[in-house]
Amino acid sequence: MITIMLFMMKNIKKCFFLFLLLVSAGVLKAQQQVLTLEQAIDVALKNNFDIRLARNTAELSANDYAYANFAFVPRVNATAGTTWNRTATKQEFVNGTKRDTSGIKGNNLTGNVTLSWTLFDGLKMFATRNKIASIRDLGELAIKDQVQNSISTIIGGYYNIVQQKQQLKALAEQMSISEERVKLSDAKFSTGLAPKTDLLQSKVDLNAQKALYIRQQTLIEQSKALLNQLMAVPAGATGYDVVDSIPLNSGLSFAVLQQNIANNNTAIKVQQQNVNISALTVRERKADYFPVISFNSGYNYNRNTSNAASNAFSPRFSRNAVFNYGFTAAIPIFNGFNVKRQVQNARIDFDFQNITLDNVRSQVDLSLNNAFKDYEYYKKQVSLEEETNDLARENAMVALERFKQGVSTILEVKIAQQSLEDSYYRLIQARYNTKLAETELGRLNGALLQ
Repeated sequence: MITIMLFMMKNIKKCFFLFLLLVSAGVLKAQQQVLTLEQAIDVALKNNFDIRLARNTAELSANDYAYANFAFVPRVNATAGTTWNRTATKQEFVNGTKRDTSGIKGNNLTGNVTLSWTLFDGLKMFATRNKIASIRDLGELAIKDQVQNSISTIIGGYYNIVQQKQQLKALAEQMSISEERVKLSDAKFSTGLAPKTDLLQSKVDLNAQKALYIRQQTLIEQSKALLNQLMAVPAGATGYDVVDSIPLNSGLSFAVLQQNIANNNTAIKVQQQNVNISALTVRERKADYFPVISFNSGYNYNRNTSNAASNAFSPRFSRNAVFNYGFTAAIPIFNGFNVKRQVQNARIDFDFQNITLDNVRSQVDLSLNNAFKDYEYYKKQVSLEEETNDLARENAMVALERFKQGVSTILEVKIAQQSLEDSYYRLIQARYNTKLAETELGRLNGALLQ
């Protein structure tokens, strides 16, 4: 019964102490807006710089694909021009004849329209269109991959604040115990039942915990600023609160994760798309072995006018219009084996991309194994530390009561209190590390977007 009463008194003192701290800081918890994880992710998906850059790259690829089919249509070009001239010519012939044609003004108007339509190029245009489509799909996959990575980072940053907040609460509980130690030591010293060193040591320990409390508040503000940077909001906008607990999913199965990872992992999908693009590049290069057959057509217009003729055989006005059409075939015969070199390079790149794909799969498998082992270990640690924390809390309360009754020393209380403090730290860290491992498994399995 005494232990229960002490525990209740301790909680009342702790709550009152926290209330005073919040009031002195001018920020009541009730006045703070609680930022949920879902809200943080939503803001990050809209503002995060890495996601915006990935979207910009994907938009470029999508824009290229929007014009991909125009590779099959003819190319039409037109030119036009006009020239004004003024002639001043004086001539004397051997028979004594003189001719003065000064002041003749003329105008020349030209225009032409040409059409070129590639009918066959070794199917290169089809390979190019498919390649552009694959690049577009690669851009979309890159966005998903970046979103997965950003969500994973946001989850880690958010729950880092939560675990820092839990550490702050644990320190507040330790401070309430230290305050009780100071009161008991002061009462014993005043009655001559204990030396002054017990009182001084209790005050030293309390001040040390106050310093840690202030430092922990600073860490929370810094963690919030880091989360703000991930959300692309001002770093100083830290006037919000977060949730109090870290929810854990203890039902993840390695077999299920391993079965779905090949189809859901975005890193593997990105590299598979790189392999597809490389294969289409090989097709493009091989197409250069074939002739290029084109249909060509053109219309040329020319008109000359002048106010006078320089001689009897020169026209004052002339106009010429020509329409032509035909076919051309560009047949590659020898170009220094350049096409062969390009095909070989494309095949080498194709092999490189396949090797990279195998490497990515191997890295993902390794990451999955390590993350799941961490996940299993930290789950067990959480269970063990929860039991240890209950024992350490009861031990601290018993030691404090024994000290109050004068049957134990201050050293015993300090050791019990230190054990409780260490237990809190390990428990909070174990929960946070379990969440990180769980998040990494979700990222590897592509589950963070589901």
